[in-house]
Amino acid sequence: MAAPLRGTQSLVDQMAWVFSRPSLTAIEIAWRWVFGVPVLLVCWIQSRQILEALPPDAAGLGNLDPQNPWVAVVQLTDAWDLYQPHLMGVLRWLLPVAALGWVIFSGLGRSLVMKRLEPRLRLRPLEMIAMQAAFLALLAGACWGWFRSIQWVAATHITPDGEPDLVGYAAWTIFLTLVFFTLWALISWALSIAPLVMLLEERSALSSLGRSLRLGRAFTGKLVEINLVMGIVNLALVVLAMVLSAAPLPFSDQLGLGAMHAIYAVATVFYLVASDYFQVVRLKSFAEFWKTYRGMPSTAAAISS
Repeated sequence: MAAPLRGTQSLVDQMAWVFSRPSLTAIEIAWRWVFGVPVLLVCWIQSRQILEALPPDAAGLGNLDPQNPWVAVVQLTDAWDLYQPHLMGVLRWLLPVAALGWVIFSGLGRSLVMKRLEPRLRLRPLEMIAMQAAFLALLAGACWGWFRSIQWVAATHITPDGEPDLVGYAAWTIFLTLVFFTLWALISWALSIAPLVMLLEERSALSSLGRSLRLGRAFTGKLVEINLVMGIVNLALVVLAMVLSAAPLPFSDQLGLGAMHAIYAVATVFYLVASDYFQVVRLKSFAEFWKTYRGMPSTAAAISS
């Protein structure tokens, strides 16, 4: 008997399959950028208005002491106390609007990607929007949990009554960040596979959410494995983009400020495009494993074509 195929062993084939069909990645990039560019523009406009109302020099940012990090931290804290009311006033309306926009655009965009992956699937944009809303809620909960845990670390290791425990603070921060990253990879697959289950098995949104948690040990193991690998790939892309941005720094005087900004822009665009490409690879891998473990022969043949 042949040895069972590991989830990551088929990943290279899925990458090649998606790479040979650039329209899939183009759709993923399109919906993200159609949503993201206006949001970034709004953030830029609002930040300019805040800086005009409270210039950096008036907040003390022009007098930061780079030679003394403890003094600089106090200065940044004082500046944050001044900027916080302005930022909170913007975030109170911007975050709900941005979340609603992301849910709508991602639901429509992912519907088009899935339709391109499998033309026989029926478009169900409203259900996909509901799925993306559930995914965003889970992501917000994970981010809130991480933020609260880092607050606990700061409160217990950096106190005004004694010497700050920087080693302990750094160790706990790294540990908890890795824990939340791993937990996210272990639990987020359920909401990632649920839209596929909904479309491929013609289920309702609620039914597919329940079904995604009862796919069987073998199928679930492959999904968790792919999710972990995709998370590691995303981290690798971040590191690579940072390396691309930092490599020309020794030559910044010769290149000039404009060239450095162009390099930063290229590195950022590279990361965004590569990340979108691997998002499509994830969907393709999930669809292939659904075909292997749950797909009917006719559907499986259509997905593979």
